[in-house]
Amino acid sequence: MAEPTPFAQTLLTRAFSPDTASTLYNERIAKRPLPIRATSPTPSARAVRRKALTERKDAARKRNAQKPRPLSASQKRKLGLHEIPKSQQKYAIYEPLHNLWAGYMRSILALPASGPAYVTPSSAGQMLASADMHGALVRVVRSRCVSRVGTEGIVVRDSRYTFEVATRRGGVKVCPKEGTVFRVEVPLGDGDGKEGEERRPLVFEIHGEMFQTRAPDRANRKFRMHFEKGL
Repeated sequence: MAEPTPFAQTLLTRAFSPDTASTLYNERIAKRPLPIRATSPTPSARAVRRKALTERKDAARKRNAQKPRPLSASQKRKLGLHEIPKSQQKYAIYEPLHNLWAGYMRSILALPASGPAYVTPSSAGQMLASADMHGALVRVVRSRCVSRVGTEGIVVRDSRYTFEVATRRGGVKVCPKEGTVFRVEVPLGDGDGKEGEERRPLVFEIHGEMFQTRAPDRANRKFRMHFEKGL
């Protein structure tokens, strides 16, 4: 029994001669290669998570590559970003800053607007130790370096280990905190309405070692009362 003619070849015989239809069928249909692509197994949940994590890291790496790198410490020194220009090293420029600091200290110490003001180490010690000293009028009263005793000025930079103060004579002097005791005055303003009367300022003496932190870091620290040996 003869094999039936394939349906595709039958359709070709309607348009071509039997020989041409047989040739086209054998070359382009029957013997045409069929490419087979290997199928991949379904990825596990762990593999999906790993792929997603890798894609996020690659995206973050591309974003960071587009951001400019921060300046190094040596580059900042070379550009003089932390230096105060000589034209700005005048005491009168920082007097308004001192007035703002005095109001800030009266606020955190809860000092009354009039009448006598009293503070105790237990009530004001921790607030004073964590206060920002930018704008404070300080005076060196004791120091291991005798030549620094008597230095007075407004704090223009409160770094980790030093106070930089603008003096009345002009210029900025660097006072190391280690081994130094500073006297700080908090002005209280006018008296109880009596003409010509002004309330005496509150005077504190602070040990520089207790302030050997940056002002932002010092604001979040908790301090305990303890006694320090004299210098």
